[in-house]
Amino acid sequence: MSDKVFARIEDLVSAGLVEAGDAAVLAEVAARYSVALPETVARLIVRPDDPIGRQFLPRPDELRLLPEEDVDPIGDGAHQAVKGLIHRYPDRVLLKLTSVCPVYCRFCFRRASVGAGTEGVLDDAALDAAFAYLAEHKEIWEVIVTGGDPLAVSPRRLAALSRRLAALPHVKILRFHSRVPVLAPTRITPELIAALKESGKTVYVAVHANHVREFTPEARDACARLADQGVALVSQTVLLRGVNDSVEALSALMRAFVEMRVKPYYLHHGDLAPGTSHFRLSLEEGQTLVRALLGRLSGLCQPIYVVDIPGGRGKAPAAYFERVGRAWSVEDWRGIRHDYADSLGHGGDAPKNPTPQGSQL
Repeated sequence: MSDKVFARIEDLVSAGLVEAGDAAVLAEVAARYSVALPETVARLIVRPDDPIGRQFLPRPDELRLLPEEDVDPIGDGAHQAVKGLIHRYPDRVLLKLTSVCPVYCRFCFRRASVGAGTEGVLDDAALDAAFAYLAEHKEIWEVIVTGGDPLAVSPRRLAALSRRLAALPHVKILRFHSRVPVLAPTRITPELIAALKESGKTVYVAVHANHVREFTPEARDACARLADQGVALVSQTVLLRGVNDSVEALSALMRAFVEMRVKPYYLHHGDLAPGTSHFRLSLEEGQTLVRALLGRLSGLCQPIYVVDIPGGRGKAPAAYFERVGRAWSVEDWRGIRHDYADSLGHGGDAPKNPTPQGSQL
């Protein structure tokens, strides 16, 4: 039986997930940014402002825009080689296979370009152009398949993609970034796993989760099925106010990843996506939290805390950012220095308490 999906504000009101008095303003939010919440995920919400509700329920705060926010906060457009293919770093590319997801996160950095009304799966002409580019550029060692959520695509399409990649001997690594193993775990079928592996490449899945309560028994089983079949698993997490902004919440999440054979990889500072300022911590808060993990957690549990420099300049470890007065700056991987707008941190000191009040386990 397919999972019921709440995709309209009136559905969320009827389910008691949002207040009827907020329906009009939330309809404005939904007109800008897609809403989709599977019933299985909705059942994890204890109250609208808990760590699960904050991630997936629309809020009036999303209509508040800051000057530094951008519809393309990490600069994909500046590095699009052909439609759907982003070549930002020399040895790897992003392939945006689809623009849809089984659930829409309210903090998504691609929130302005994914969801209802988008084109869905990359069409044949665009895929042909992408593979022609891949064949020509022998320096490309890794293809990172993203979206949307690439594991929301049918196993048949994923197998076809894998077979085409098998014909490119210089591509050695195939990585999929996905919420599906955690939030739509029934999709992790033997057919899907076989499709991922059909290329004969080394396959990684970057599993996105932000709070330990996302790890239902079904999610843990889905990750185990991938690991048991030789798919390497790494994690990605976004640092979010009210979701995981405490040492306790991050510790529980990272330990759970390791227990599930998922190696902690990236902890992302919130991108400057439109309408997401209520989620973002200041850099100082984030740096203090991550320092507090050192020594408290096994080295296996330590993620790399990174910031995507706006304008397509690439990722930089948050520890590399320097503050002079009220300004922040960082040097990118090419050695070019950039200013960084961190308005939430202006004028504030780093929190004295290394476990600021926020999410509860």
